[in-house]
Amino acid sequence: MLRFRLSTTLLLAATCSLMKAEKATTCGSNWNVQHLSCDDGVISVQTALYGRADNVTCSEGRPPAQLANTNCSQAGTVDVLKKRCNGKRECELNINIFHTSDRCYGITTYLDTTYTCVHSNRGRVMSVNGADYGRSDQTTCIYQRPPNEIQNIDCSSPTTQVADSCNGQNSCTIAASNSVFGDPCVGTYKYLKVDYTCNCKYLKGPFGCSLWDSLKKQ
Repeated sequence: MLRFRLSTTLLLAATCSLMKAEKATTCGSNWNVQHLSCDDGVISVQTALYGRADNVTCSEGRPPAQLANTNCSQAGTVDVLKKRCNGKRECELNINIFHTSDRCYGITTYLDTTYTCVHSNRGRVMSVNGADYGRSDQTTCIYQRPPNEIQNIDCSSPTTQVADSCNGQNSCTIAASNSVFGDPCVGTYKYLKVDYTCNCKYLKGPFGCSLWDSLKKQ
């Protein structure tokens, strides 16, 4: 299952073939935000490290003592990135979510992520399990937003509109906006959260969806 959230435009796409790996490195700071994006396809996170693995990355202006520990990493970082970013065209992640359990105290840390942009495959289609428009945390879609717009985390508006528009489709674009879903929480900056799966359009054959689909059409 792929889970993802976007603040302005939501793109759903079944994912199949890989492209070359991309890399993003963001130096650790309470309000630094890492941005991942794909011009073509959707994000598939491969590796992620929060901590320090060398004494060169994000070292400018730092004293040697803050760069000495090069064997410092936080467990579960890649799982966080995958949960937040897989299946999106664009993804933003505030580094402060890792500071609550920072194992690298006193060390200048960074978030280092590698990912690929995955193309859609016409043999697969979407099945939306659920969608919600609102806000349930203070770390998603917060870039350059004032504190008063992200305080309310009890903002929920389940919707069937995504399923109605996207089920059975190979790709689907929906604007995550009040004009589409209404405004369940006035003054709160909201995002659209979707759970969906990618399934074979027909039955899955021994060589995957595409070949089976082409055989069905003959």
